[in-house]
Amino acid sequence: MSEKTRLGGMALANGVLVHGPRYWACAVRTGDGTLEVASGEKAVRASEVSSDLLRGPARVVEVFALLPAVRRRLPDAKLPFERPRVAVAMLGTALASRAIRATRLRPGVQETLVALVALAPAALALRGTALAEYHGAEHISIGSYEHGERRPREHERCGSHVVGPLLVTTAAGSTLARPGQELQDRVLTAEPTPDQLEVAQAALEECLRLERPGDAR
Repeated sequence: MSEKTRLGGMALANGVLVHGPRYWACAVRTGDGTLEVASGEKAVRASEVSSDLLRGPARVVEVFALLPAVRRRLPDAKLPFERPRVAVAMLGTALASRAIRATRLRPGVQETLVALVALAPAALALRGTALAEYHGAEHISIGSYEHGERRPREHERCGSHVVGPLLVTTAAGSTLARPGQELQDRVLTAEPTPDQLEVAQAALEECLRLERPGDAR
């Protein structure tokens, strides 16, 4: 069995972005219901960074470097943090984080509070919206490809698995056994519609067509 291509993704308000080591693909559903797909080669490739210390930051730069290309190729794409209330929440998060770190609280308590505050923009962007459903569709399409079978809307590499354990291990009396899964299930994803899954699958197949033609179905 051939090795699977390692993929990442990002949910948009009206679509899904999927990216591999060298290429990206994005699919969106326009206002009139049309499915539009665009793809291209990455300008920044974290997979080519040899330093373990720099590879993590490079992945962040890599994703954000994709967004202008997505916007140019797909003008109808609605990026996740464009809504005014989310922008305000992000500004509030930055100010609140600075205020927390200026207190005399213990470092562990400070970091727990900062992590909680940092969830606010994502929660506002995702909760009860199409973005949460596309987030679920992104997880289902990528997870199903990786595991070779239909997968649920929670994914083991979602960023919630970093924040969740931090919140649980530093908050006494927590009852969450799988904090990352719980965050995804309750806040960060929602069950997608068949139309939304079609969008995510289109992005996945286009990315695989470029990365590994034999993997695209």
